[in-house]
Amino acid sequence: MGRYDAVVINGIWQYNSFAAWRAVRNKVPYAVFIHGALDPWFQKTYPLKHLKKVLYWRPFQYPVLRDALAVLFTTQTEKEQGIVSFRPNKWNGVVVPYGTNRPGGDPEAQKEIFFAACPEARNHRFLLFMARIHEKKGCDLLIEAFSRIASAEPELHLVMAGPDQVGLKATLEKQAQRAGVADRIHWPGLLQKDAKWGAFYASEAFILPSHQENFGISVAEALACGKPVLITDKVNIWQDVVADGAGMVEADTVEGTHSLLRKWLALPDDQREEMAKRASACFTARYSMGGAAVAIGKIFEQYVAATGRKAR
Repeated sequence: MGRYDAVVINGIWQYNSFAAWRAVRNKVPYAVFIHGALDPWFQKTYPLKHLKKVLYWRPFQYPVLRDALAVLFTTQTEKEQGIVSFRPNKWNGVVVPYGTNRPGGDPEAQKEIFFAACPEARNHRFLLFMARIHEKKGCDLLIEAFSRIASAEPELHLVMAGPDQVGLKATLEKQAQRAGVADRIHWPGLLQKDAKWGAFYASEAFILPSHQENFGISVAEALACGKPVLITDKVNIWQDVVADGAGMVEADTVEGTHSLLRKWLALPDDQREEMAKRASACFTARYSMGGAAVAIGKIFEQYVAATGRKAR
């Protein structure tokens, strides 16, 4: 800690944030990135786990936020939701941009790396889901909605990429079997590096029918690859997507997910191509990680200017 002028703590509810607070408080300024962990969705969905968090809140977690120079949120919606679930809740909330870096490398070579990891998808049109296989991500909604359009789109497949950390995949596979679409849904697991980028480039569009996303880094990654995004209004950057014409948005229900699929499949090719161009432009304007670095840097620069503290 003594080698740095400022500290950014990533995440809460684990020991690292408390330990970092103990190390840096009253020594150097610090900020805390929440990453959606105060969303009231968790309170409603996991009430028993919420009670455990309430016990931790005042002695361990709240001081980390209270003493921070800034508590960082990626959208105004996330900032407003952050004060709902716990009391006390007094801190300096600041909205900063967030995102990722545009991928490098050869897209065609990356596609081949993806197809080596998921050979079942080769020579097929497919929509890409890339996230944890978890109930929060709306996986069951997507399989049900896909089954409803499958007969009308016999060439369309679905790639469900992501780690199965809670053992949900087996249940979803049974759901797909009952719906008669198991042979058109593929599960390559966690894709990383070139395989991940190849999946984005090879896909027709990206879909994430999530019940809760403070940001959705995979959404930004899809936009970086010029892919339209089909998301719910529980992904907190949905308003940016709509404003930029970079995708489609519906409710986080089976009907909403079905509507996303129907609207996408009804688009003429020229409108899909135009939406892809807008997706890339949306990423450039809003979600380049360079913008996040500049915004966070300014928070600490303003502190130095106000206090007269010299950087080491």
